[in-house]
Amino acid sequence: MPLSGLRHYVTLAGPARSEVEVRRSRFVCDIAPVPSEAAARDVIEQVRATSRDARHHCTAFVLGPDGATMRSNDDGEPSGTAGAPMLEMLRGRGATDVVAVVTRWFGGTLLGTGGLIRAYGDAVSLALDDASLLRMELREGLVVEVDHAAGPRLEHTLRGLASVEVRAVDYLPRAVRLQVAAAPRAVADVERAVAVLTSGRAP
Repeated sequence: MPLSGLRHYVTLAGPARSEVEVRRSRFVCDIAPVPSEAAARDVIEQVRATSRDARHHCTAFVLGPDGATMRSNDDGEPSGTAGAPMLEMLRGRGATDVVAVVTRWFGGTLLGTGGLIRAYGDAVSLALDDASLLRMELREGLVVEVDHAAGPRLEHTLRGLASVEVRAVDYLPRAVRLQVAAAPRAVADVERAVAVLTSGRAP
């Protein structure tokens, strides 16, 4: 079943970058879609490797359809002034399966706690503004078995339903097995179609 009634979530279609300059300090934000914590850490290391002359590489990422996995790192900035505002910006936009890395080149002037929080948050906000966002819909996996007579008709009916995808059809010796992915709101439509075509006899 979907996580706590969750129906959809937002992620990125691809990477994006932004740059903010505050009193000669440069803040460059790289954001990218990632499927796992290992992938997020790979992106962080790639950014770090291409900008080793920078003083800080602060990070934040959110993972999972429900955003249950969250990590942030200030990388030497005063506690709570970098990773936390970056993470808050990602969460505030509802983005998940995404990593943000803000690379800072120090400009010689201290910005203070408030200045750092604004700069790191603004860098992520601008990158999200430039990114293409994807609205991902969760699907439930269903397996239906019917007799050979009903199999082709059921497949045709299911392929015509909105928010339903027939992913595989297997002709077994005594039945036809259909593997279906349906949006939560469409599960009842699948059940009705099966009941109508089998007179309620399908398992």
